[in-house]
Amino acid sequence: MNVYDAIRTKRAIRKFSPEPIPDEALLRILDAGRLAGSSKNTQPWDFIVIRDRERLRALSECGPWAGHLAGAAVGVALVTGDWRERWPVAFDLGRAAQNMMLTAHEMGIGSVIANIYDMDKAHALLQLPADKMCYAAISFGYPANPEDLKRPPRKSGRRPLEEVVHWEVW
Repeated sequence: MNVYDAIRTKRAIRKFSPEPIPDEALLRILDAGRLAGSSKNTQPWDFIVIRDRERLRALSECGPWAGHLAGAAVGVALVTGDWRERWPVAFDLGRAAQNMMLTAHEMGIGSVIANIYDMDKAHALLQLPADKMCYAAISFGYPANPEDLKRPPRKSGRRPLEEVVHWEVW
């Protein structure tokens, strides 16, 4: 699968089969995140791999739209320092997350990201150092319905290119 096709066909997968993700595939996904570019090559991330069912369930309660974490084969918590001190960190985390999710998609593994709203609960749950925070977590797993990986985008899901692109000036 080429990069453009991966971007074009990637779908948010929120329901997963119980099939485990092989370690080799998981390491490739994590390495894709590690290889993401970052502002001034700061690489402001750490990734916590979560397979424990109870920990995934508890993390799924840290955000109103994070319920999918409870059913994931693997959750990956994105951990960094306080992004408000260095705004590019949020952008850099997004780049790492997208690398991981596109790599998973290439291998037939579904994913979706969740924002973490209850950072104090996530901090305690993940036993983070005082200077670290978890802003988001990604669910990974084989889709409960494999056809979900191939479903077409919603007709109203994306603004047309000519509506979002401006040439030279607004």
